[in-house]
Amino acid sequence: MSFINNLARKFFGSKADKDIEEIQPYVAQIEEISKTLRNVSDDQLRGKTAEFKQQIEDYLKAERTQIAELTSKAEHPDTDIESKEDLYGQIDAIEETVTDKIEEVLLEILPGAFAVVKETARRWKEQGDLVVTATDMDKDLAATKGYVTIDGDKATFPKTWDAGGTEVSWDMVHYDVQLIGGVALHKGRIAEMATGEGKT
Repeated sequence: MSFINNLARKFFGSKADKDIEEIQPYVAQIEEISKTLRNVSDDQLRGKTAEFKQQIEDYLKAERTQIAELTSKAEHPDTDIESKEDLYGQIDAIEETVTDKIEEVLLEILPGAFAVVKETARRWKEQGDLVVTATDMDKDLAATKGYVTIDGDKATFPKTWDAGGTEVSWDMVHYDVQLIGGVALHKGRIAEMATGEGKT
């Protein structure tokens, strides 16, 4: 039986080969987007997260509006029990659609989001500390954590920080195999990586 399996793999490829072939276009997109991010400021790079969040909200806007309207009707004091059940049934159906649409939009923004992470890693490795315009969140982090410092209107995220009493310095940019593993995990698959391929 193993002879037949080996022969089949030679002709048709393994499941892993097919999975990697399916994921490879994402890796190519991540690489292309990463190149376009090299010339943006740290603030602009960080601003991409807000853009992704807005893209998700825009994608789900119609369904969120419908749910809000139906919920308002269902919770109105004049709505009878039978009508409430019908309205909540409609809400449940729309929420299933929202779940499907979230999967769609997350896959759509995945290359850009991964590219932002990869570019951030590159800047930490090659340039050192990242300096951005301080937000309220940065100020809260600076007050409670030791890895963010505030100087005037700027927040600095250092390349080196303390992790459980050990000094850690960021010195890597994501390899393709790590991006493949990340995409596989995002798609709900199991990703097995060999020692030395950068699981940590």
